Amino acid sequence: MARRADLVYRRTQVGTMTVLAVGAAVVLIVVLSAQTGWHPVSIAVLAILASALVLFHSLTIEIDRQHLRCFFGPGLIRRTIPLHEIVAARPVHNRWHYGWGIRLTPNGWMYNVSGLDAVELSLASGGSFRIGTDRPGEVVHALGSVTTLSTPPPGDAQ
Repeated sequence: MARRADLVYRRTQVGTMTVLAVGAAVVLIVVLSAQTGWHPVSIAVLAILASALVLFHSLTIEIDRQHLRCFFGPGLIRRTIPLHEIVAARPVHNRWHYGWGIRLTPNGWMYNVSGLDAVELSLASGGSFRIGTDRPGEVVHALGSVTTLSTPPPGDAQ
C-alpha cells in the first residue's frame, strides 16, 4: 500500500443503501432468532450477512504516482492497476441493472458500492474496468495529473 505522502488522490465512498439493507436484515434475523430460538440456518445466514456488511460497506479509490488501487471495506477484496496499464479514463453512467458489488458487465468488470456514476478505465490489455464513485470527475482529473492520459476536464461526465 502506498504511503500517505505518496498519494495523489484518496476517496472512500460508503454504500449507504447496502449498509442499511444488510444491516436491517441482520437486525431482523437477530430479533426473530432471539424470539424463536437460534437455528443453524439462521446463524449461517447471519454470519454471511455480517461478513458481507464488513467486506462491502465502502469502496476506496487510491491513486499514487505508480498505481491505482480500489478496495472494498477493510481491503481484503481489492484491485491494483499499474498506471502504465491505463490508456484512457472517462466518467460514465452505469445502467441501473449493473447493480452494486463486483460485477461482470458488458463493459468489463466493475467494482461499485453505491450509485450509478463510475470511471471507466481502458487498459493496455484491451479490456476495461469500471470503478463506481460519486466523484468521477475528480478520479479522472487525478489520473490525468500523474499520467499522460487524454482525459476530459473535471465535471465532464457522460
